[in-house]
Amino acid sequence: MKLNDLKNITEEFKSSDLMPVLFTGHGSPMNGIEENEFTDYWKKLGQEIVKPTAVLCISAHWLTKGTKVTAMVSPKTIHDFGGFPQALFDVEYPAPGNPELAKETAGLIKTTHVGLDHEWGLDHGTWSVVKQMYPDADIPVLQLSIDYGKPAGYHYALAQELSELRKKGVLIIGSGNMVHNLRMVAWDKVQEPEFGYDWAIELNSKFKELILDGNHDPLIHYEKLGIAAQYAIPTPDHYYPLLYSLGLQNKKDSVSIFNDKAVMGSLTMTSIRIG
Repeated sequence: MKLNDLKNITEEFKSSDLMPVLFTGHGSPMNGIEENEFTDYWKKLGQEIVKPTAVLCISAHWLTKGTKVTAMVSPKTIHDFGGFPQALFDVEYPAPGNPELAKETAGLIKTTHVGLDHEWGLDHGTWSVVKQMYPDADIPVLQLSIDYGKPAGYHYALAQELSELRKKGVLIIGSGNMVHNLRMVAWDKVQEPEFGYDWAIELNSKFKELILDGNHDPLIHYEKLGIAAQYAIPTPDHYYPLLYSLGLQNKKDSVSIFNDKAVMGSLTMTSIRIG
């Protein structure tokens, strides 16, 4: 799809008709090929949301020095994991890229230089979700990297510069997990649905309260939320995508919660739809 085609399609979008923004708890890479309550909801979203002109995903699994956006014609499917069944490594998600949209996206961001990347592709934080939403792989998919040397407030502010894309029919997805501590996973509770440690449930509830109230400042300064936050966010890689999604929220947007469950004690799949 060329940029002119994108402009033609998005003429139908008025400034008040913004594409929704999602934050998805993506959880295990196996969600890319399994059918469960989480993937069922991703499929439902793919049917409910007007077909996007493109998808831009901020995945917890692309951490860089500086900010980059994928700009290749045909992004490769990245299998960035180990120890899973061969069927997962066999997955290919051949969605096209959109180099012209990548250039436009980079140009929207004025606070930093955004590099046009031709090496990365689509990691499992992106394709495990988008594949379930759009199995035909007929929508251009781009990724925006996370500059891992920058603080939370930087990412929240950078996201605000992408708001114009919502007017152009681009579906922006932050993909990570609000609560994500792999070192404390309760492997003996894998088959116990909705098991969560007390601190995971406590902080997840606090996150939802703040999100539904539109109170983003404590979420940006999450390290002040006490000992539970230290357990829930030992590293911020899976948390930063949430801030990108929240940074795109405006005052008129509705906010709803979905896939709101803990898994294996120290992870939550809790996700949000904005707009």
